[in-house]
Amino acid sequence: MSAAIESHRPLHYGPRRHIAAIRERLDALNFDRFEVVPQAPCLGGEVRGVDLSKPMDAALAADIERALVEYKVLFFRDQKISQADHAAFAAQFGELEVHPFLPEGASPEVIRFAKDEEVVGVENNWHSDVSWRQVPSLGSVLRAHEVPGVGGDTLWTDMEAVYDGLSDEIKKEIDGRVAIHDFVHTFGLAMSEEDRAEKRKEFPPAHHPLVRTHPVSGRKCLYVNTIFTSHIDGLPDDESRDLLARLYQEVEIPEYQVRFRWEKDSVAFWDNRSTQHYASSDYWPRERVMERITIIGDTPR
Repeated sequence: MSAAIESHRPLHYGPRRHIAAIRERLDALNFDRFEVVPQAPCLGGEVRGVDLSKPMDAALAADIERALVEYKVLFFRDQKISQADHAAFAAQFGELEVHPFLPEGASPEVIRFAKDEEVVGVENNWHSDVSWRQVPSLGSVLRAHEVPGVGGDTLWTDMEAVYDGLSDEIKKEIDGRVAIHDFVHTFGLAMSEEDRAEKRKEFPPAHHPLVRTHPVSGRKCLYVNTIFTSHIDGLPDDESRDLLARLYQEVEIPEYQVRFRWEKDSVAFWDNRSTQHYASSDYWPRERVMERITIIGDTPR
């Protein structure tokens, strides 16, 4: 057998059996004031019966948060909301973040992603938003202003299912280990050396566990991503690269994913503590305009 073949993870045929328990847990959920229609076995639910342009009481917000923790990403269709509505909804779940590197919309909390023939989409890598922060985000609320007729979908993967699907051997290998997350390999590329050094003082590398525990559900998930994780603390460079590469392969397994086809006025609200996402960049040169508001979370434990 060639070395190239030996280096791949073992081939997997048949069902990933642990998904059944996830699906059964989701099937048992009920919500009094809205319906959630599952979009994939592991994660993703379309919420029906909620108008995001209307004020939300504490009980409704609590139920939406419960649905978020369980489904990990919630989808809302046909939401003709203002930017103020967008911000008010997000603020129900925590303090809003101001991103230091991405372009602002009409207010500092709003990130505007306007893509066209001149500005191409570059978010097509699996990642967890702002994991380079000492306190990464709880989640993000993204709404669609303009979308192409075909293409521009976003995919999410369930990092709890990814962790559960790891072999006992790999779980033992990563248990208790810490990874370094850093902005310099992405946002830092566009900066001068001096500017990068100044920003590094403000945002030093973050040390987060490879396996974090969700602060609400108590479930474990894998917490490394291709964009912001630079290396595993305490391992030689080659061992760190090899182990991260093995873990990144697991993120790409389709059975752990949901894919959302955007329409104008669609909204997605995802839990950044238990998911990664990937914005498909297959629509160039067509226009795609989105706005995102992110909610500050907690220190990974």
